[in-house]
Amino acid sequence: MRVSNVTVRKRLVFVLLAGFLIFAVIEVRLGYVQFVLGGQLTSLAKDLWSRNIPFEPKRGEILDRNGEKLSTNVSAPSVFIIPRQVENPAETAQKLASVLNMPTEKAYQYVTKKEMIVRVHPEGRKISDEKAQEIRSLNLKGVYIAEDSKRYYPFNSLLAHVLGFTGIDNQGLSGLELYYDRQLKGQKGYVKFYSDAKGKRMPNEVEEYMPPVDGLNLKLTIDAKIQSIIERELDIAESKYNPDGIIAIAMNPNNGEILGMASRPTFDPTKYQHVDPKVYNRNLPIWSTYEPGSTFKIITLAAALEEKKVDLYREHFYDPGYVKVAGATLRCWKKGGHGDQTFLEVVQNSCNPGFVELGQRLGTSTLFEYIKKFGFGEKTGIDLAGEGSGILFQESQVGPVELATTAFGQGVSVTPIQQVAAVSAAINGGVLYTPNIAKEWIDPDTGDVVSRKTPEAKRRVISEETSKQIRAALESVVAKGTGRGAFVEGYRVGGKTGTAQKAAPGGGYLTNNHIVSFIGFAPADNPQIVVYVAVDNPKGTVQFGGVVAAPIVGTIIKDSLRQLGVKPRTKQMEKKETWLDEKFVTVPDVLGLSKQELAEQLVNLKLDVNGDGKVVVQQSPKAGVKVKEGSTVRILLGDEAAAAE
Repeated sequence: MRVSNVTVRKRLVFVLLAGFLIFAVIEVRLGYVQFVLGGQLTSLAKDLWSRNIPFEPKRGEILDRNGEKLSTNVSAPSVFIIPRQVENPAETAQKLASVLNMPTEKAYQYVTKKEMIVRVHPEGRKISDEKAQEIRSLNLKGVYIAEDSKRYYPFNSLLAHVLGFTGIDNQGLSGLELYYDRQLKGQKGYVKFYSDAKGKRMPNEVEEYMPPVDGLNLKLTIDAKIQSIIERELDIAESKYNPDGIIAIAMNPNNGEILGMASRPTFDPTKYQHVDPKVYNRNLPIWSTYEPGSTFKIITLAAALEEKKVDLYREHFYDPGYVKVAGATLRCWKKGGHGDQTFLEVVQNSCNPGFVELGQRLGTSTLFEYIKKFGFGEKTGIDLAGEGSGILFQESQVGPVELATTAFGQGVSVTPIQQVAAVSAAINGGVLYTPNIAKEWIDPDTGDVVSRKTPEAKRRVISEETSKQIRAALESVVAKGTGRGAFVEGYRVGGKTGTAQKAAPGGGYLTNNHIVSFIGFAPADNPQIVVYVAVDNPKGTVQFGGVVAAPIVGTIIKDSLRQLGVKPRTKQMEKKETWLDEKFVTVPDVLGLSKQELAEQLVNLKLDVNGDGKVVVQQSPKAGVKVKEGSTVRILLGDEAAAAE
């Protein structure tokens, strides 16, 4: 059948129109791809061609309250290999192995791996700057040096449990390094270059550099010098008593700032791999729980004074050495008892039966209300990981015996940081603060403060008047009672001893195995520091808090107050002396006296006389200062005119 010309022309027109339509669609699509998707597709293509060499940020430094670096960084570059860019694998492996002290066979495996980028690990991780420069000088194709750093602790084991440590990738693993890892670690940077499918660098593409963002610096409430004082005294105690462990905390009672914290055994954060995990995983001042013993009596005393259940000066209590409660006999630490005493002397003597009496006057409900208000039975909220919460009796399970033992610190379990926070509230005017260790976050480039942590007052637990009475009572404990070992000449110190029994695994208590403690504060009329020390099972000594822990606290307080700029005073509560105590005498004013008159004045002191004059023109120490009996007073003799001046 013959097709007409009209039909042919129609078909040609249809094909032509269809061709134009298809061409138009293709043109539109090409235009869309070129002009709309072009940038996106180019970016995707570049991502396929790109290779990133990472640049690690500098981890934020950790500083003490005065800017002393406690945790910082040192340069430690790392080696990367792009195997497809290696031109001579055998030669490259040999040279690389020589510098990194690794087998050539292992180096060869790195440079021939079927991967885009290979990290040489562990031999090429965190190497020295000298080794990095040596590798650079070899100009090995496909071998790159990426900037990196590693953590450095300038003071070795100082504050080790608090600071913690980091891993090979600078990630926080414990302590503050873990707790504040997000703020400290910063953000990674990189150098981006472009290569083809064979791994060869593309010459017409410019490298891109994204700088790392360094982590923020963290300034602590810790005072490095006070921390050093604490560490020194713990080292001495560890050597002297060979205990199972020691704990120490120093805190500003007026805002909850931790000034120092340490425990024994300790470790060096840079060598944590060589230490038993039980040592570095347990920050004992916030983790350990145990019966507090007599330091807990401060809470019972505070409750009794606030509820007006006792008059310390007018009321008397007779202690026969024991008290019977619901058929149980609870004994005082002093065999035979203390006899007749005021309730102030009950506090001074740490008399168990006397505190049982106070507990009974308060009753279960009231006593436990105060115990909880002071923060026991819950975490303090300190900004450190691993804090314990302690254990209290359920009120429904508290009978007469449990009430009595709780009143003098037995049968409850608390943490050291709970005790420090609670006693701080008892003596600072009555306000319970959340302990804290982070003070400020600082921009490492500008030095500007990014954020600041302010003191957090939880609640008022007692009145200022009650707090004043507690300070006075605890000052008398140090001057006249069981805490005399913490007495510091020139400073008004208050505090309380503690000798706690340790629970035996099968029930009951261990024999001749106690945790002896002391918590002290100063100055007693305006406390600036609270110090708690607990020694676990000290050997070769009488296991009493007043004998072992109190002198440690006294020394820490004395040296710390000087560091804080608190000057000694000449007036303080007189210490009740015993034949074991060192005798102190007041240096008289000898200016203007003759040699003969000197001998009459300084009968209990030694003289170091210099000069050719007839009368005293200078003396050291100055008049009014108390010194140990037998101490040396330096005298300078001159003429009478000089003495008159």
